[in-house]
Amino acid sequence: MITWPNFVSQLFNGLATGALLALISSGLTIIYGTLGVLNLAHGAMFMLGGYAGYVAFQATGSFVVAVIAGALFLVVVGAALERVVIRRFYDRPPEDQILLTFGIGIVMVELVRFGFGSLSVSVPPPAWAAGVTPMGFLIYPTYRIVVLGIAAVALGTLYIVLYRTRLGLMVRAGIEDSGMVGMLGINVYRVFMMVFGIGAMAAGFAGIVNAPVVSLTPDIGDSILVQTFVVVVIGGVGSFPGAILGGLISGEILSLTSMVDPAYSQVMLFVVMTLVLLLRPQGLLGQRGRA
Repeated sequence: MITWPNFVSQLFNGLATGALLALISSGLTIIYGTLGVLNLAHGAMFMLGGYAGYVAFQATGSFVVAVIAGALFLVVVGAALERVVIRRFYDRPPEDQILLTFGIGIVMVELVRFGFGSLSVSVPPPAWAAGVTPMGFLIYPTYRIVVLGIAAVALGTLYIVLYRTRLGLMVRAGIEDSGMVGMLGINVYRVFMMVFGIGAMAAGFAGIVNAPVVSLTPDIGDSILVQTFVVVVIGGVGSFPGAILGGLISGEILSLTSMVDPAYSQVMLFVVMTLVLLLRPQGLLGQRGRA
């Protein structure tokens, strides 16, 4: 039986899940919108950020250090991958890029499995975010409220970087016409390297923030990758606001459907994606020609 407290609790769960999906998807859509690369290693980057944060937490005992370490590590990994490997495939067919990033993801997963084994590991929430918070007619895990706030701040920061800074202007100009940006004397490839690093950072940051909610395993990025692509399709390929909207919608679909029957949560997510593709192929906030 569905009760009012249970319904509200699931709404909050959906917001927290949706905010994290939006954060992960924003990195994926920034990379695709700017570089035109469909990054199938994005789920592995989410996982890798979680493990990097786990290592930092084991060494320092600080959750804040773990979050910073997970994000920064993925910036470095993402920028290095773009500089050494991805850059060589910009002029190759899309299927080559897909196979490349898919292979990179497999390598990341197997390296982590080799180093940490297949058993799950966990990162506890910080002491100040542990326990539950009374909310009138229900009590709710404090850390899930914190996750919602962290994701909102991170998305707001990404929005400011993309729409209020010179780097963001170059990124958005590169999305429209990278050749023209190069003619203006801007090092397009340097911008692309930073963009890939930022996109990877968003996934890694979400990975360590989510670690106290769901234990880390080498395969944790697989389901996240599928959900992320659904979010991007619903919101609109290459649209940052679309990634946020799609993430929130997807989070609520997963959470509210699980309240009725968890077995159908993924099914409903794909049903909504199919309806969006039928009624608005470019996504809710996407533009024609970007899909």
